[in-house]
Amino acid sequence: MEQSNKAAEFPKPTHPSNYAGNQVPYGYPQYAPQTFQNAPGQPNYALQGYPAGASYGPLVQNQPSGPSGGAAWMPAPPPPLNCPPGLEYLTQIDQILIHQQIELLEALIGFETNNKYELKNSLGQRVYFAAEENDCCTRNCCGPSRPFTIKIVDNMGQEVITLQRPLRCSSCCFPCCLQELEVQAPPGTPVGYIKQNWHPCLPKFTVQNEAKMDIFKIIGPCVVCSCCQDVNFEVKSMDESSVVGRISKQWTGFVKEAFTDADNFGIQFPLDLDVKMKAVMIGACFLIDFMFFEHTGDKGQRAGVWQ
Repeated sequence: MEQSNKAAEFPKPTHPSNYAGNQVPYGYPQYAPQTFQNAPGQPNYALQGYPAGASYGPLVQNQPSGPSGGAAWMPAPPPPLNCPPGLEYLTQIDQILIHQQIELLEALIGFETNNKYELKNSLGQRVYFAAEENDCCTRNCCGPSRPFTIKIVDNMGQEVITLQRPLRCSSCCFPCCLQELEVQAPPGTPVGYIKQNWHPCLPKFTVQNEAKMDIFKIIGPCVVCSCCQDVNFEVKSMDESSVVGRISKQWTGFVKEAFTDADNFGIQFPLDLDVKMKAVMIGACFLIDFMFFEHTGDKGQRAGVWQ
């Protein structure tokens, strides 16, 4: 199981002197490593520490049956009003680390298995666990272009987010049938959509809310190559004048990149962003992973929108 948190990318916060455990103080965010200029009406965020004398929440005792062992779970904060159940964790954070688990069968013989992911906060505490649900034929015949359902569960094992990707063309040669993904929270209730936009050079996506109104744009590099460096997809306002977040595919080292398709991602977004939109950005990260980074090593990996 992948445990690396890429400490060099995300700073360690300063805890009060009486801090006694790996817990997150309620009401105090984990700040991203750099400042982003947010959409109109939103403040900028910079690295800050936690004040002394902060109170800490209770330890979480229950864990879902899916993953075993691994990192400690993030304590559940009090749910705010009008927050979909299970998304209250997202009110406390402005970045998410997504670590795909290494599957031995897939690494040894190349047999495609269902993907599994840990979603963590910047302290390394597990926030959610995600697992793909797909049949063997679809996984191995359709490859990275396959339709999928990904179920995301919280520390109680309850499904809080469902991601659904239909079968679509994997090339920009067919602009009428580009990639899309629906995000549901709770399952059965759509809260947003990711839709790929046609562009001759750049990977571009539109983030929509539950009413299918355009909220953000996601723009990737012309050449999507993860060799020895991170690949950044910028989240921008609709007029592309300001950056409000980022989805980064992190370089994990030559051995892992060459022999597995297990990837690490980091997502940064404004702390006060609607939790529904935070969930949609998590969905966008999974779609980007399948579109550009699902192949083992360089075998068949897409380098741009035309492949």
